Amino acid sequence: MESTLRDTCPHDLRVIETFGAGPDGMPRWPAHRARLIVTCARLGIVPDLELVDAAVAVLDVFVPMRVRLTVDLTGGLNVEAVPVGKTPDQWRIGLADHVVHADDPWFTVKTTHREIYDSARAALPNGLDEVVFVNQSGFVSEGTITNVFVQKGDILLTPALSNGVLPGILRAELLNDGRAQEAQLCWANVLAAEDVFVGNSLRGLIRAVV
Repeated sequence: MESTLRDTCPHDLRVIETFGAGPDGMPRWPAHRARLIVTCARLGIVPDLELVDAAVAVLDVFVPMRVRLTVDLTGGLNVEAVPVGKTPDQWRIGLADHVVHADDPWFTVKTTHREIYDSARAALPNGLDEVVFVNQSGFVSEGTITNVFVQKGDILLTPALSNGVLPGILRAELLNDGRAQEAQLCWANVLAAEDVFVGNSLRGLIRAVV
């Protein structure tokens, strides 16, 4: 257990995994399950994995759904599934007002302790679908609900975890497939990129316009 997390977390904290499900199944669920286990271990939570697996297995999905699975500090489980609409072909993004601190360990886990992101998302200016955060060293970290990618030739560049980045499931998939690699990116790199994308496990890779 990492005391810097458990000892400073709110009593009502929940670990979150959000993923897509549909008639073709839940292809990214195994990766989310693995991340859930790691996050729970870091917080000293002992989830009932048999209960988790059973809750996911009984999902009766005939249309694309957004599944939100949470686990509280006692291991209590909640699963919600709602229909999800088609993702637009592109999102308009901007630069967040708030500067994040890359060494904050809470950026490395997916939990409900994410006030900075939730506040920024709730206050998105008209016309924007996402804002991107920069850390105290001037490097891009991530969006409110997405990882960030810029095109350079045949490869996608994405900020390193050390910049205050959640280890996103889609991000890991692209890195493992060799379609992406880590890089130190400034906002100027985003502005000058051939193409920019944001993405997450639920929505996939979305072309972005700055």
